[in-house]
Amino acid sequence: MWRASVLTIFPEMFPGSLGISLAGKALNAGLWSLQPIDIRAHATDRHGTVDDTPAGGGPGMVMKADVLSRALDSIPPDKNNSLRPRLLMSARGAPLTQKRVAALAQGDGAVIVCGRFEGVDERLIEARRLEEVSLGDFVLSGGEIAALALLDACVRLIPGVMGKEASGVEESFADGLLEYPQYTRPAVFEGLAIPDILTSGDHAKVAKWRHSEAERLTRERRPDLWAAYQARQKPQNGPKGST
Repeated sequence: MWRASVLTIFPEMFPGSLGISLAGKALNAGLWSLQPIDIRAHATDRHGTVDDTPAGGGPGMVMKADVLSRALDSIPPDKNNSLRPRLLMSARGAPLTQKRVAALAQGDGAVIVCGRFEGVDERLIEARRLEEVSLGDFVLSGGEIAALALLDACVRLIPGVMGKEASGVEESFADGLLEYPQYTRPAVFEGLAIPDILTSGDHAKVAKWRHSEAERLTRERRPDLWAAYQARQKPQNGPKGST
């Protein structure tokens, strides 16, 4: 079973959207598990304080290392003694990619810390070796929504969750390209028809068209992905000299 433990000051936000659709069915079927951990339960004062003023001054509050460490350390070790990746949802983290999601989905699960306020005491990040992860160059009120998105991306790749396993192979980012356009009935919608090639029955031509459209969309919308894709397509030069 793929195991997710989420540390948050709002445990009632979970499972949230993960309790419905494919993720919810998989959760009920026991393909994965979700353990929300209330960080406030590990505070030592009667107010459940989890934050304090930033050292050196400045606005906002910072999540306390001692409280968060107790919350993290309360998670029992896995049966096989393996250590699941410990992730901190953070605007300054490394951008989350489909490659990283796939690697997480192939493992035993993840421990996710949802940051709040101005951030987390740096000593906690270093002492518990947290991997900072970002959904993009924008700021949320907290890490909970980001954690839900990360979990959804991982859970859908767990074997048995998606109805058709091939559907995870041809989607955006799977091969470094954005996904090609999709169509379905009716054949004509408001004067716009499905491209003839998709109803031709020629699977080789359909595959070629889809690849061409994926390249076009990537080139137009994501120059960064297109540049990386082109770099991978260049033939690698072998060692010089006769063979």
